[in-house]
Amino acid sequence: MHCTMHYELITKYYEEGSALLDLLLTHSEMVARKALAVADAARLDIDRDFVYNAAMLHDIGIFRCDAPGIYCHGVEPYIRHGVIGGELLRQEGLEAYARVCERHTGSGLTAKEIAETGMPLPHVDFLPETLEEKLICYADKFYSKSGDPKEEKSLERVRHSMSKFGPDSLARFDALHALFNV
Repeated sequence: MHCTMHYELITKYYEEGSALLDLLLTHSEMVARKALAVADAARLDIDRDFVYNAAMLHDIGIFRCDAPGIYCHGVEPYIRHGVIGGELLRQEGLEAYARVCERHTGSGLTAKEIAETGMPLPHVDFLPETLEEKLICYADKFYSKSGDPKEEKSLERVRHSMSKFGPDSLARFDALHALFNV
């Protein structure tokens, strides 16, 4: 998958020139840059092209969600954007990219958390497993699509956000932080 392939895939589902496409591309580019900067600082042996393209594609499913504050006028709950993206990318034969979509939400989600909170998701673990999946999950937490998509959140702000989802979510984020900031 070459470096412009992600754009061709995204514009298959997003209208060129739309506010949603602009927001998605801005957010995804910030996540991609953060992921690669973290990888460089930690001297990680990763597939840089894969990380860049996977970061650009990680939120491809948002257009089907109901989140009008970020120009999404679909019908699905926003929590489902990762599994929706995973389905879209699997249809394209992109399994490794589909896994990134599914596993980047929060600091990953466990089947137990999904069941206990009643999230409208399959009751399976959606935890990042590969180094690349973990890297994109981690980098994504530093950027929001609401507000200024180019503003990097502080570590304290990210940790506060993760703590809202319980101690397990925060502990997983802290483990990612420790992994990448040795």
